[in-house]
Amino acid sequence: MKHRISGARVLVAGMAKSGLAAVELLRAKGARVTACDLRPAAELSGAEEKLKAWGVPLRLQEETDFADFDLVVLSPGVPYGAPAVLRARQAGVPVIGEVELAGYFLEGPILGITGANGKTTTTALTGHLLRECGIPVQVGGNIGHPPTGMVAASRPEQWNVLELSSFQLETTAAFRARVGVALNVTPDHLDRHGTFEAYAAAKGRLFALQQPGDFAVLNAADPVCAEYARLTAGEVFWFNAEERAGRGARLADGTILLNGRPLMKAAEVPLRGRHNLDNVMAAAAAALLAGAPPEGIAAAVRTFPGVEHRLEFVRTVRGVAFYNDSKATNVDATLKALEAFEGGVWLILGGKDKGSDYRPLRAPAAAKTKGVLLIGAAAGKIAGQLEGAAPLIPAGTLEAAVETAFARASAGDTVLLAPACASFDQFNSYEHRGQVFKELAAALGGEER
Repeated sequence: MKHRISGARVLVAGMAKSGLAAVELLRAKGARVTACDLRPAAELSGAEEKLKAWGVPLRLQEETDFADFDLVVLSPGVPYGAPAVLRARQAGVPVIGEVELAGYFLEGPILGITGANGKTTTTALTGHLLRECGIPVQVGGNIGHPPTGMVAASRPEQWNVLELSSFQLETTAAFRARVGVALNVTPDHLDRHGTFEAYAAAKGRLFALQQPGDFAVLNAADPVCAEYARLTAGEVFWFNAEERAGRGARLADGTILLNGRPLMKAAEVPLRGRHNLDNVMAAAAAALLAGAPPEGIAAAVRTFPGVEHRLEFVRTVRGVAFYNDSKATNVDATLKALEAFEGGVWLILGGKDKGSDYRPLRAPAAAKTKGVLLIGAAAGKIAGQLEGAAPLIPAGTLEAAVETAFARASAGDTVLLAPACASFDQFNSYEHRGQVFKELAAALGGEER
């Protein structure tokens, strides 16, 4: 069900990028908009000025009765189960998310990509494949451009490729992806969703809302993703399958096959790590379903430059390589990052805990690291769960971790930022954390190769 917007009294909760984009769209569509945030206006990084210019009142969230409005739109950072939101829902006020709102107005088909890890790389890669194959496309979602901010530029013949998080999908009710992609589902954001089952169900909304004629691109090797096949009314297109029947993408004898035909050699993929072969297979399948030809897909994969903050090579100095994987904000992402290296790793872990279990890192830490440098609020919990697996070095800050790792590393070693945590204890975002890491690495003295 799509709710009336024109003339409606609409509250937008959360004034980060997504909330501001939602306010702007709602105003353009004739809504009477009010904004709110947990933070006072002085802490909203320019949002207050924009809202004043638009004539939109701004309130503190704790002083706002959500039940006074015809519709409530939540930014991804505002939980669906927040007390004020619950009271509005109990009063019968419809509550939707920013992605749901965008779905009301986006022209052109939607290609939605979700998963615990690899979303950003796969979304950027899919957009690159379509663009290089001459297919009109715009890219956004959780990757940085809010979907509501994409509405004005959308066209009927243009694909909207969206990275979609569980936060964005949990509030969907009518949002439809012509092509939906699920990469993997491993524990993440349990501090928000409470249980793994709730987290997985939020991602499953992408497929439960599909219709006949749509496509679901699913990871056959991931049991949760495989279960999403039961939710979709569309056709399933498997990837990472051994011998599954039907159309799909898989790896066989070092070659990526698409619909049973060779697409390209795995060695030609310019991205580091086995997990990136999964991402390439998923993106290739999605691009094929969006109309890209196989030969064009293969050529475009070879020219993909990668994504900032995702296993990003920074520099080599005195024989020590620095890699920035600040986007590794959960344990599974850190595991995948470690898999990309043979050994000799100085691993920087820590940040804001998301209710994670760090014990799966014990074996790879023992096998591949020379030391684990602990930073941020989660350092104590991580130390307790990794004790005895590898040398643990309390560093506290990212600056101290980089300096200590470099001082102890030998030529041929790697300093890897793959924190397995959110960034919000010491940084504004994972991008901010990754940028600081790169600046710290750039400031190190010594001969560069």
